[in-house]
Amino acid sequence: MPISAKYVHTNLIAENWKQLAQFYIDVFGCQPIPPERDLHGDWLEAATGVHGVRLQGTHLRLPGYGDEGPTLEIYQYSQTMEGQTRGVNRPGFAHVAFAVEDVDAACQAVLDHGGGPIGEKVQVEIPGAGCIRFAYVADPEGNVIELQHWDKS
Repeated sequence: MPISAKYVHTNLIAENWKQLAQFYIDVFGCQPIPPERDLHGDWLEAATGVHGVRLQGTHLRLPGYGDEGPTLEIYQYSQTMEGQTRGVNRPGFAHVAFAVEDVDAACQAVLDHGGGPIGEKVQVEIPGAGCIRFAYVADPEGNVIELQHWDKS
């Protein structure tokens, strides 16, 4: 039997949290939830296992779910680890997805705000689910975003 749970947030670790948060505000209409965070101390070192750690960032309310919906948590660590190249097929966190009315316009908005393309826009019929048109793009720091539009008729 599963535990009682409610989805709360997805966390992105940014190189520049203010610029990355502004991208998600400008392109997807995410709303900042005050206060901005500036976290440090023994408790954070104990929780993260990182000596001298400091986290700065914000929570952004994701669009479409009202005031109690999940958030995108964007933090910047005072010190970071070098990681593997991001990609849609890398194990672990792969992408965040947004339902959009127009995939082409959404892709262009991402590009206009400093993001980049990953693959091609595709459309496919998923038996029993409908027709999806989608594309993978990247935010300005290379995090993968799926832009999708479903026609379930």
